[in-house]
Amino acid sequence: MKKILFRIYILMMGTILFSCSKSFLDEDPLSIYTPDNSLQTAAQFQQAINVVYNGVRNVYMGNMNVTSNLDVYFGLYYATDFAYNATDYDPAAKLNAYKATMVPSYFIPTNIWTVYYKIITNANLVIARVPNAAQLSDADKNSFLGQALFFRAWAYNTLANLYGGVPIELNELTEPRFDYVRATRDEVYQQCRKDLEQAIGLLKNINEVSDGAVNKQIAQHILTEVLISLKDYDGAIASATSVINYSGVSLMKSRFGRRATTPGDVYRDLFEYNNQNYSTGNREGLLVIQTALNNPAAVGDQTAWAVVPSLGGLRFTETGTNTKRNVLFNGNFVDSISSNGIGWIRPTSHFLYEIWTPGDIRNSSYNIVRDIRISGVASTSPDYGKWYVKDGYKAKTLPADFRDTIRSFYPVIRKTSPSAGDFVAVAGPAVQTNMTNPFGGFLLNGATRLFMQKYVARVAETYLLRAEAYLGKSQTQKAADDINVLRSRANATLATAAEMNMDYILDERLRELYMEEFRAVTLTRLGLLYDRDKRYNPKSGLSIESYHNLWPIPSNEITQNTGAELKQNQGYQ
Repeated sequence: MKKILFRIYILMMGTILFSCSKSFLDEDPLSIYTPDNSLQTAAQFQQAINVVYNGVRNVYMGNMNVTSNLDVYFGLYYATDFAYNATDYDPAAKLNAYKATMVPSYFIPTNIWTVYYKIITNANLVIARVPNAAQLSDADKNSFLGQALFFRAWAYNTLANLYGGVPIELNELTEPRFDYVRATRDEVYQQCRKDLEQAIGLLKNINEVSDGAVNKQIAQHILTEVLISLKDYDGAIASATSVINYSGVSLMKSRFGRRATTPGDVYRDLFEYNNQNYSTGNREGLLVIQTALNNPAAVGDQTAWAVVPSLGGLRFTETGTNTKRNVLFNGNFVDSISSNGIGWIRPTSHFLYEIWTPGDIRNSSYNIVRDIRISGVASTSPDYGKWYVKDGYKAKTLPADFRDTIRSFYPVIRKTSPSAGDFVAVAGPAVQTNMTNPFGGFLLNGATRLFMQKYVARVAETYLLRAEAYLGKSQTQKAADDINVLRSRANATLATAAEMNMDYILDERLRELYMEEFRAVTLTRLGLLYDRDKRYNPKSGLSIESYHNLWPIPSNEITQNTGAELKQNQGYQ
């Protein structure tokens, strides 16, 4: 962590400009950008806060600028009750072999730690410099300070959820430290509470800021979760209620946006391209990560690439022959599946088959595609246009093609993808092919990075958090009432008070927030990673141990912290 904190100026400015004159050697840095001479105006502070936003965007888009950043990102989703790694199942590797890999030296906990402390470091710079910035108006001071406090709290909350107690650094550092000690988990949560309460008093409402900007309602939402962790259930209920009752936000219950007049449902509308922002009429998103094609700071999202199966490798034996054919023509997608996939995040059977009741639109064919049609043969073939599952082709998959049933075919989550024909990007340049597939729509080939806005949180999750707080007070009917707001929107069977327990709420979070929430963070927050993974994950559940309810403190942080003892979590060597 000391290395992260010491690089603060470089992180803030991105580059350092030097003069060619010999005055470069002078002690007074006349020609170097430092916080003293580069953080003075509103434009300069905006640049500094943009660096913080960019760090958060990289987390949500899977571009963490660290070694093996994709595996780091995917580790927040899989090895949970939601998914496992479909690329390393036989023999089990990576987080499928949880006990062997989730150790203090593993790059996933190490890099997640690094990324979040970088965000804290850059937020601390803004927090330290705003009060004495003479060129800032009071309104600007409130805005920059409120945003930085929010992001510091957001990052520390995630760290506490994953690792338990972590070192707290609240200052701008100009030299490295080697004497960090861990605060308790509650002390970290209390600091988050303090930062968020201050931020709420400084920030504007969501309808008063630009798209993607931190606002009062997202701060109240995160505060709700922090207060639950502190077992302040009354405070959590009050904070969540402030969000839910604010006139500027609401659950979206009617069709809206760019495809409102086409077949679909309101849940799918939430994830259509360009439907996420407040300015486009969406009142449910509380904070939306912004991205834009050809903007150097805006990275594309790689989630769809990870969670969509590797359909291009799916094969079957053509009727009347011994010839293996690709199910899809040249690997192209049909039936509204518009994003290329590699099949790294494979949902568990618990998610795909066990948690759904009839009629739930979150499980509709507009949101989870469970069958595809065959186009990889000539149109004269008796197989052409048949359904891979319904017409029995999946059942004919040979044992030698076992990979097909693990990585190359499983129900396709569409939430992370645009509809066919919408704007995507292929590793940089924009590409939209206009080749119509045999069943209508457009084929989008080779897309590994999608430039779509992405939710940090929605009002739907605020209801789930308030239900969790009500459950903490044993007010099960009120918990069921909040759950049923979502289930009613989804046309699902309503829940009863008797059903209310943490398992039900966690299943409802799966139904509502799949591929949105970082599932590992939710389960470690609740101390239920081991329990849920053991029950529902057929890979990592075989090796996970109870001490894995907290991730390990990175070993390099412990060994380099020579001035004090940075204790490891129990159970880790």
